[in-house]
Amino acid sequence: MVHLALFHSILGLRPAEHLAAERLRAAGHQVITPDLFGGATATTLDEGFQLLDRVGWATVVHRARQALRDVPEETVLVGVSMGTGVVTDLWPERTAAAGVVLLHATAELPASVPPGTRVQLHAAEPDDFVPPENVAALRRAAREQGVELEVFRYPGAGHFYIDREGEDHDPDAAELTWHRVLDFLDHGLTSRDTAP
Repeated sequence: MVHLALFHSILGLRPAEHLAAERLRAAGHQVITPDLFGGATATTLDEGFQLLDRVGWATVVHRARQALRDVPEETVLVGVSMGTGVVTDLWPERTAAAGVVLLHATAELPASVPPGTRVQLHAAEPDDFVPPENVAALRRAAREQGVELEVFRYPGAGHFYIDREGEDHDPDAAELTWHRVLDFLDHGLTSRDTAP
């Protein structure tokens, strides 16, 4: 059983995140889904960016930090699109995290991340929000810092392909993503002390 904190996209905490959490819980894991927008949601990216402007990034990160107060230090951090930015900001404070899962966007590795930390990136290809240079920078940082990074790209899928309510939804890519995430949680989070 793994503890996870799943941070939502710029559209707010919606069925996409709730369904993801339900799937992870059904596999035996403990999942929290902090509501970083205080109950507000959006239906388009433009609305989402306006909502983020109203709430403010500092408030978003503060709410995420507060949500992590009572979870174990090794809790896996999961970011969904905008949520990967939340992961970027909180990761330096949570370097004991057993792993990190990035969905639909990259994150920056903190300088303090321990070697052997395991990270997965899942993103459509092509995706304007996940340009090749960002992926290359993440790969380079992972090599330099001894992070065990797996990158999975999904050709032809839309940006937010796990959202079954959205126009980007790709059921095959979504199913493969969750299969890989669950395998990562069940078999990929070995102790850093024994990691090669």
